[in-house]
Amino acid sequence: MPARLAIDIGGTFTDVALEVGGRLVTTKVLTTHAAPERGVLEGVAKVLGMASIPPSSVTLVIHGTTLATNAIIERKGARTALIVTEGHRDALEMAQENRFEQYDISVDRPPPLVPRRLRLPVRARRRVRRGRPHPRLRQPGPRTARRRHPRRRATRSRRHPGLRSLSRGA
Repeated sequence: MPARLAIDIGGTFTDVALEVGGRLVTTKVLTTHAAPERGVLEGVAKVLGMASIPPSSVTLVIHGTTLATNAIIERKGARTALIVTEGHRDALEMAQENRFEQYDISVDRPPPLVPRRLRLPVRARRRVRRGRPHPRLRQPGPRTARRRHPRRRATRSRRHPGLRSLSRGA
């Protein structure tokens, strides 16, 4: 009998639900932050055992997690630089007019996820007419931005299409 499995790795618990033959079998196990897959494996083994079916009966697996979202909200991730298109360095803070108290000019806003000094502007690729591809990102844009701002070297990770990720000790 085909079965469907759903897994949600949360900040405290990993929830596993198995639907087989119109029956729903669920369990909740502790999330291991150092190795979230441990909770998944434990929960899956538990629901398969409770339903008395082999793993080969599972035809669909749905997975979700809030670990990354929680790390961002709680600011527990690596300090990260953000490479942005020149002229759009402050777009994160503008927040498209989504404000807690839109008309309160003295409201205390939470600090941005990436501080302004770690938002590195580079010239953008521009669309070329007549079907030609975008030109490559102008080098040494990201490298020049990094050299000009030595404090930015303290970041632990960087990511940009076409630019290798870098890791430095903070």
